[in-house]
Amino acid sequence: MTTPAALYRNAVDLNRFSNSVAKRIAVTYNDLILEAVDQLRGIDELSAPAKAARLRVILAQLKESLEGWAGASTALAVEELQGLAELQSEFVVEQLRKPLPLELRDQIRSVQISPQFAQSVATVDPTAINVVSLSDDLQAAVTGAPATFQLTATQGTAITLPNGKVLNKSFRGLAESQADLFAKTVRNGLLTGESTEKIARRLKGRLQFGDTGPLSVRQLAQAGGELTSVANNQVMALVRTSINQVANAASQQTYEANQDVTKKYRYTATLDTRTSAICRSLDGQEFEYGKGPVPPQHFNCRSTTVPITDYEALGFTPPKPGKRAAQGGMVPADQSYGQWLNNQSKEIKAEVLGPKKVAYFNRLAKKYGPTDAIRKFVSADGSELTLEQLRNLYGPPS
Repeated sequence: MTTPAALYRNAVDLNRFSNSVAKRIAVTYNDLILEAVDQLRGIDELSAPAKAARLRVILAQLKESLEGWAGASTALAVEELQGLAELQSEFVVEQLRKPLPLELRDQIRSVQISPQFAQSVATVDPTAINVVSLSDDLQAAVTGAPATFQLTATQGTAITLPNGKVLNKSFRGLAESQADLFAKTVRNGLLTGESTEKIARRLKGRLQFGDTGPLSVRQLAQAGGELTSVANNQVMALVRTSINQVANAASQQTYEANQDVTKKYRYTATLDTRTSAICRSLDGQEFEYGKGPVPPQHFNCRSTTVPITDYEALGFTPPKPGKRAAQGGMVPADQSYGQWLNNQSKEIKAEVLGPKKVAYFNRLAKKYGPTDAIRKFVSADGSELTLEQLRNLYGPPS
């Protein structure tokens, strides 16, 4: 059984959403580095004592600015992740309804997302006791609300990045390490006789203030220097992994709230071009909810989970073996999404990929075949979608 087309499109959309969030955070970081680099150019004409004093001021200001950047980046991520959790839960409800007869669709249950869910994911150490996060459980106990139909702040505290850290701590760590690297690079350069202009070029690369325009976040990283390139890549990894975590948490909780419709899920790793060993080993395996691994298994993981509809328990006949539903009619069950998309009209391809991306996908399909083409496309696509654009794209739940 293959993955429904809508879930592939969802993966493309989530990738574009992560590009948008990561770029906003990376551009703000880059501008702080560029401002500090620009200030360096004014110290060449100073005497040695004055130069040292001015350098100390520049380094202190950058450290303070990066600390502020870490806090602001966390706040931005929390807002975006909270909206994503709600939107993804609504999307999954729609996907669970689609294969059911009309008379059964109303029995699909939605999941209530705690207002503190994303805040807990991004900021709360799972080993710490947090009174705010416990308020959801207290409210559920008072009201009698079934925990299965909620995604609480307490559940959010159990979600960490693959290295065991939370997003807030990761941004703070990145800010501290980059401030230290800036100081070390400048001091070593001055001690070895480098001009501030040469040091500046090494630090910032080809970046300019407010570099947004047509450049993707990956292109920003490629254009950067010693203080921006690696940091931009780390921002991308942190954001993409967090978005994968929250999207999968919302999906899994919605599946679990509907175990009279689906009792198992399938781990699907086919969207990661450079699929890791762990995701290769899990790909296609089926697990009961709450008893199996869920993505992300590593940083930059693009794997997802797919619900398996329990047709027998619902008492109706499943689709005939060998066929699955697709836009325009039934297609062979072993036909991949890339193969299906490759056979569609230019208009349908444009709807899925975006009008400007169709030619790129077609070139990939000719070179690598359609199945590998969609994997490479998801990995390389630098397009961006904001949360509001995602809401408009998915529309209100029916």
